[in-house]
Amino acid sequence: MPEFYDKNHEAYAKSTFSADPSVFLEPFVSVIPPGACILDAGCGSGRDLLWLKNKGFRMTGFEKSAKLAKLACNNSGCPVIKGDFEEFDFSDYSFDAVIAVGSFVHIPRDRLFPVIRNISRGLADKGLFYISVKQGHGVETDDAGRTFFLWQNREIRALLESLCFHVIHFSKNPSALNSKDTWLGYVLRSA
Repeated sequence: MPEFYDKNHEAYAKSTFSADPSVFLEPFVSVIPPGACILDAGCGSGRDLLWLKNKGFRMTGFEKSAKLAKLACNNSGCPVIKGDFEEFDFSDYSFDAVIAVGSFVHIPRDRLFPVIRNISRGLADKGLFYISVKQGHGVETDDAGRTFFLWQNREIRALLESLCFHVIHFSKNPSALNSKDTWLGYVLRSA
């Protein structure tokens, strides 16, 4: 999927950057210590990086699309690592928290467990993780040919619990960009 985002990085940034992340990130921010070191996994064009940086957090982005990674760095002034969730060695890091805002929508359901496990290797003990997934059943493909993997609350909770995460806050919000979409958000603490 990085090919789509490399080719359409400017249009994607234009359509998503102005959305206000406070709706879904305030519950996460309320439990994070001031000045925490946070990884934005799948940072897109840097909207959430900038928003959290402006709240006083020390931010690092992670993005598979080279062109979005460059935009994120330019838009936020934060370092951005270019890499793949499945191949990158996160164990060299110790972030206080990780956010993955809609970052897993293109990851097939059978590969999400190892992806989250791999990213969580970069979490400090008792670290926090924010994950949002699109609600629905099965798989859908949009007009641009992007495939989205959809989740029900009970399914994603079971997966998260199997990874030894405890849900400390749950939200269900309509998308700011597409009124037909609903996002399930989870603030998690690692065991």
